[in-house]
Amino acid sequence: MSASSSHPSFWRRVPLAFGAFFSTLSDAAYAARVEKLSLPEAAPVAPVAPAPAPVPTPAAAPVILKEATPDAALQLLALLQREARLIDFTQENLGSHADADIGAAARVVHEGCAKVMREYFTIDAVRQEAEGSRIVLQEGFDSASVRLTGNVVGSAPFTGTLSHRGWRASSVRLPKLSEQHDAAILAPAEVEL
Repeated sequence: MSASSSHPSFWRRVPLAFGAFFSTLSDAAYAARVEKLSLPEAAPVAPVAPAPAPVPTPAAAPVILKEATPDAALQLLALLQREARLIDFTQENLGSHADADIGAAARVVHEGCAKVMREYFTIDAVRQEAEGSRIVLQEGFDSASVRLTGNVVGSAPFTGTLSHRGWRASSVRLPKLSEQHDAAILAPAEVEL
């Protein structure tokens, strides 16, 4: 008997494959018969010991981000506009003004900003040493209040030069706002009659 007469041709196997596929999906009994035909007889399998349970790794603490509301920032910006005309100054095109005029305007802005800072904030230096002095930061230093710059390698203790003392707000005394106050209006438009 030749191979061509004992085995179906490729083109004859294509519809058989599709038929077997869909019959296996739709008929559980047919699928069981196909399974018996396709799986070789296997020797009994020795029971396998269960794998040890994985050791749970501690989950990292989730980072909780604070929602920043814009009202306090807008209130501060309004105070800086009222006392120092800061928004007017930053919105002005300074290219057409003389340096002396810009300096005079900067003096007004500086004095007004300083007034707002004194009235509504208490600002203290983060570090008490003089700028330019050599300091040593021991292991466990507060990295939120001290930023390392330059060639930072290794771990604490670090020895370096204090280039800026840093600033910390120790108190904030912004005025309370009424429910009707629109903090987005930084300075009302002025109409002279």
